[in-house]
Amino acid sequence: MSALKGQHAVITGGGSGIGLGCARAFLRDGARVTLMGRDEEKLKRAVAELSSLGEARYFAGDVGDQKAVAAAIDQAKTWAPLTIAVANAGTGALGAVVRTSADEWRRVMQTNLDGTFYTFKYAGAAIVAAGGGAMCAISSIAGLRTHRFMSTYCVAKAGIDMLVRNTADEMGVVKVRVNSVCPGLVDTDIAQGLFATEAVHQDYLECMPLGRTGVTDDIANAVRFLCGPESAWITGVNLAVDGGHHLRRGPNLDAFAKAMYGDKPFGDI
Repeated sequence: MSALKGQHAVITGGGSGIGLGCARAFLRDGARVTLMGRDEEKLKRAVAELSSLGEARYFAGDVGDQKAVAAAIDQAKTWAPLTIAVANAGTGALGAVVRTSADEWRRVMQTNLDGTFYTFKYAGAAIVAAGGGAMCAISSIAGLRTHRFMSTYCVAKAGIDMLVRNTADEMGVVKVRVNSVCPGLVDTDIAQGLFATEAVHQDYLECMPLGRTGVTDDIANAVRFLCGPESAWITGVNLAVDGGHHLRRGPNLDAFAKAMYGDKPFGDI
């Protein structure tokens, strides 16, 4: 297939997991890709793996650093006009609100929400200059349903979804579509703690009508659709790709709270 021939996608957090899966999906359909991430060795391995599928390059930098994102986009568009951006880089956090430090709050917001804003800001301008295209953020079911003891992450992801809708509303006039994918529990490196804690893993499964957790291709295929010509009349959507988890409740994460705080998740209040 070559539905994306002539397209150029930048993908943050592209060295592994969902980001790498998105790169494979784009390359298989004829696009070229630029990966951004903090771990240069991981990016080198990813580009080497992807070389059998098509043209891939990388830029090493932290998505939470505005100057690094601006530099990554500048480098990418010198290679080819930029028409697609995937704001995928993210990080997680656990903790009760009253016991979360300001530094921890800021760390999560910087990578998840600030990083998405910087990606939209700089990639969006480049895509407008190229005549239009699509941007997609990787949000989470955590932005749609409360997750006790994961508030910082939930707030960051909910912020991403609102940023998506506002950016879509602004940029439709310049032929840029903007959407997000909200994954449920997916088997990636960042989620291994959830899989390793059996009570939590089983509770997630009970919340999913389809009865299984996700794999990276589940998410990558949705991103590919939202960034391709098949979705030409779709913008401002926060698409849950979660086995139906959004139809039910958030997961029970009490096992993590007990491991962190014992029987006093709120301290000696």
